[in-house]
Amino acid sequence: MRTYLLNRLWQSALTLLLASIVVFLGVRALPGDPALAFAGEERDPESLAAIRARFGFDQPLLVQFWKFLTAALSGDLGDSTRTGIPVTSMIGSALPVTIQLSVFALLVAVLVGGATGVLAAVRRGRPAEWFANAVALIGLSVPNFWLGLIAIIYLAVGFGWFPASGFVPFTVDPVANLHHLVLPALVLGSGLAAVVMRQTRSAMLESLGADYIRTARAKGLSPRAVVGSHALRNSLVVVVTIVGLQLGALISGAVVTERIFALPGFGKMTVDAVFQRDYPVIQGVVLVTASAYVLINFLVDLAYSLIDPRIRVTGAAS
Repeated sequence: MRTYLLNRLWQSALTLLLASIVVFLGVRALPGDPALAFAGEERDPESLAAIRARFGFDQPLLVQFWKFLTAALSGDLGDSTRTGIPVTSMIGSALPVTIQLSVFALLVAVLVGGATGVLAAVRRGRPAEWFANAVALIGLSVPNFWLGLIAIIYLAVGFGWFPASGFVPFTVDPVANLHHLVLPALVLGSGLAAVVMRQTRSAMLESLGADYIRTARAKGLSPRAVVGSHALRNSLVVVVTIVGLQLGALISGAVVTERIFALPGFGKMTVDAVFQRDYPVIQGVVLVTASAYVLINFLVDLAYSLIDPRIRVTGAAS
């Protein structure tokens, strides 16, 4: 266990280092001079030189990267070049919104996708499977932005069941918070639900055709016990892998949904930072996203041993 944790620790550190290098060089490869964008109408040489000196743009790239890396290791991601607010404070206010939205979307995906996937596998060749496959195909084919607009037009504006936009913090009003996040979560989780459904169905079909399932049925176990205690549990390893990877994608990819529903989340802040060429915010966002991916993958690996005792975190199977 200790060896496994040490290996994952240095692998995670290497991943974050490579991610920081890529984002550092990537944002500086954008066309144009950031000092010109920051200066606005004050574009005389003295102002431009002062801006470059203030943000370190006049220093070599290696010096800039070293200062950025050492500050990040101490928890300082710098200040926004647009607002002057510390990047950690901006991320701290925006990230909880995206995490809450992503968790709700993930719950929708797991509950709807998992249930329909099991149903499609158990009822193979019947109308229930055809209906589940049709719904999954629609979920994979329909873009989130179109589904979000349709949901706003009909469910929010037409019937008035949900707010069309905005966000209320959970600490202010828990009921209003959930009410504002239900519709975005349904939209964001629809595509993931289709992925979970297809993967669950595939894994369940493979499990249901295994020898141990035939043995369980021959022993006289009930269909519910065969499906729930044996087939489903052995299928969860694949499902957990997909869900873990998609959770990281939800955190970093909720940009469209947050823009449509005007949620002050991580995605909206990222898009604004890119358009405003706010280097510290972009770098901080990418580092936090990469850290989320590393943490989620680590938790997924640990979950394997809980789902299937034959799998150990060292990678060996008993």
